[in-house]
Amino acid sequence: MEDYHVAKFVQMQEKEVGLFAIYDGHRGDTVPSYLQKHLFSSILKEEEFWDNPAESISKAYQNTDQEILSHSSDLGHGGSTAVTAILINGQRLWIANVGDSRAVVSRQGQAVQMTTDHEPNTERGIIENKGGFVSNMPGDVPRVNGQLAVSRAFGDKSLKSHLRSDPDVQTTEVDIDIDILILASDGLWKVMPNQEAVDIARRMRDPLKAAKKLTAEALRRDSKDDISCIVVRFRC
Repeated sequence: MEDYHVAKFVQMQEKEVGLFAIYDGHRGDTVPSYLQKHLFSSILKEEEFWDNPAESISKAYQNTDQEILSHSSDLGHGGSTAVTAILINGQRLWIANVGDSRAVVSRQGQAVQMTTDHEPNTERGIIENKGGFVSNMPGDVPRVNGQLAVSRAFGDKSLKSHLRSDPDVQTTEVDIDIDILILASDGLWKVMPNQEAVDIARRMRDPLKAAKKLTAEALRRDSKDDISCIVVRFRC
């Protein structure tokens, strides 16, 4: 199990800030462990965070990746995906990701994906322009240089010249139409459509029980990957 998560609220500048994240590691757990400890603090330390959250999140992602690469002698040569959600005063949500961990919201009961799955085939041109290649060998999943099944990640020093660590950042107002946020690693999404995950989560008043139910259902469907899930309910 190489997944790590964050789910907590902090007070900053007289604001309530919800911090939620899932980090899905590969080739060891040192990089996702580092992200769990440092990524949010790096984002919130950005001078422009309150004025320009999107730019600050993107900058902090890439600065944190550079920190990880510079400490590869301690952290090793593994890597991690990330999906992060920052909720400000329960009213504004900022979501970012690299890799294939995903965030989905329920808007009037309909699943809306808030992240982009960074898969090698969809960014093949960028990888090839950097001198890399995408191959389905070994196995049947497209991989960067035949090794990594995502095109963006933290760490992965040996592949970094062909990978990106800049996130896609999305924002939405948390209005009356939005009632659920789900963050999960690909161990859930490989076996469950977004809408089904939303339907299951909405049926349960307790978000912890909903997250456990989604994880158990992924296991029941024989998911072969690490499975981590966070459910945030905005109103009962």
